[in-house]
Amino acid sequence: MGSDPEASDNRWLREAYEDHTPVIYFLGMAPGRYEAFVPVFIAGWDPKTLKTRIEFGVPGEHHLTPPENWAERRYALRIVKQRLHQASFREAVITAYNGRCALSGLPEPLLLDAAHIVPDADERFGHPIIQNGIPLSKIHHAAFDAHLIGIDPDYRLHISERLLAQSDGPMLEALKGLKDRFIRLPGRVQDRPDPERLAQRFERFMSGV
Repeated sequence: MGSDPEASDNRWLREAYEDHTPVIYFLGMAPGRYEAFVPVFIAGWDPKTLKTRIEFGVPGEHHLTPPENWAERRYALRIVKQRLHQASFREAVITAYNGRCALSGLPEPLLLDAAHIVPDADERFGHPIIQNGIPLSKIHHAAFDAHLIGIDPDYRLHISERLLAQSDGPMLEALKGLKDRFIRLPGRVQDRPDPERLAQRFERFMSGV
């Protein structure tokens, strides 16, 4: 911070570097929202350029120590990239839909997931983009992933015969009541679910009906 390497904040960074003290790194995802990464280590401290270099430790390790070799550093970075991908994708999808479930309209972002239309393991269509995501509550996400709920390329909802044949309380009736309704779409046309991806996913749903 600033131009004085001996300023208190900068000295703390230097001491963390010298003592291998782990720190917490907060990455801004949206206004007022951050993703925390821990442990993180100061791997370089340069008073001339006023820059530091950081390295990510392995999350969940009992001993908070800097990565000892290239393999550990690569593994830690891969885990961080995966977490960052998941967090940024979720934030972008839920924000596009104004924090509401696309099926129920539930307005609580903490209860929503960003469901992939095409799984990210698919190298051609599984990209972490808004058009490949739909914000769903936990129960709707589970039903979508189990192919109990399908969405066709026209955004119409379909319910599996397995669910329609059951009768067991209000939650199930709420799911069955989605039949032939349309999903709630984001405000911007360019953020709408990609019909080609929906068609690919819907084909899998139909194969299990």
